[in-house]
Amino acid sequence: MHDKTIYDTGASFGKTQSVFCQAVRPNKEDLNMSRKITIIGAGSVGATIAYTLAMDNNSASEIVLIDINKEKVEGEVMDIAQGTFFREPVSIIAGDYEDARGSDIVIITSGIARKPGQTRIELTQTNVNILKSITPQITAAAPDALYVIVSNPVDIMTYVFTKISGLKESQVIGSGTILDTARLRYGLSQHYDIAQKNIHAYVFGEHGDTSFVPWSRADISGASLEEYPELRKKEGKEFATLDKDAMAEYVHKSGGQIIARKGATFYAISASVCKLCSSLMASSDSVMTVSSMMHGEYGIDDVCISTLTLVGPQGIKSKLEVKLTDEEVEKLQHSANALKDVIKAIEL
Repeated sequence: MHDKTIYDTGASFGKTQSVFCQAVRPNKEDLNMSRKITIIGAGSVGATIAYTLAMDNNSASEIVLIDINKEKVEGEVMDIAQGTFFREPVSIIAGDYEDARGSDIVIITSGIARKPGQTRIELTQTNVNILKSITPQITAAAPDALYVIVSNPVDIMTYVFTKISGLKESQVIGSGTILDTARLRYGLSQHYDIAQKNIHAYVFGEHGDTSFVPWSRADISGASLEEYPELRKKEGKEFATLDKDAMAEYVHKSGGQIIARKGATFYAISASVCKLCSSLMASSDSVMTVSSMMHGEYGIDDVCISTLTLVGPQGIKSKLEVKLTDEEVEKLQHSANALKDVIKAIEL
């Protein structure tokens, strides 16, 4: 049986036409690498994630987009589907929770968007309530999926979902500071005039105001940030001294600056989430700064926060508790405590 979503395209040649979005669900046995991804929330972030996945031959073979606004989600799917001519066949539908059955990954983006000048924490109770209404419906349909939480404030939402979903903790991955880390590496690549892939530096803690850069773990292809400029001097390349505080400020303020200029951020977070999904579907594990439950690492318990984490086809595998300086451990604990204060103040 083929599921179809019908769209009214309006008058054409004097009469109304209806067209069908490609929505034939292939049997997984018929495809070598069939992957089904469901996205909940068809706002700017959710729709951009769906588009990015739909344009990538190496990601999903089935995409389900779900939103309370049925017309909006149907319009998004119709628009995206009409561009899939330029890639290998993919099924993309505007669906309901029942359509999520068999999903390998479920991405949750639902929530109220952050407004200019508003902190992520101020969003908390409203978005927690939305998540609480979504969780039993989606987990009943897709109990075996890996869940990627993107809704803000993401660390709180990841914590709430972990607590109320009844799923294994390994199945729940918050997007955490993967976007912050991407912003940091972009900034450092601009400063040092080197490809981002050669930079190994991370943002730890909350995806928000209390995050920080553990500079003791940063390097460029094995050379410390202090050593690298000296090495490049041999070829006559000169760099200004890195202002670490200014770079950290750039990471902290980038999201707010984008929101002030264009109203929302969605391209970079979409790329980050799609990269995470790729890692979750890969044949080997990857290390990423995702948010997940802490169990004593760095003296932190019962909160979801971002540190170096091994992720792969089984979801969260383990945390890499790399050595940090005493000051960096204090910053991480401060970030965790700030999140715990918010958790105490909300109704789960």
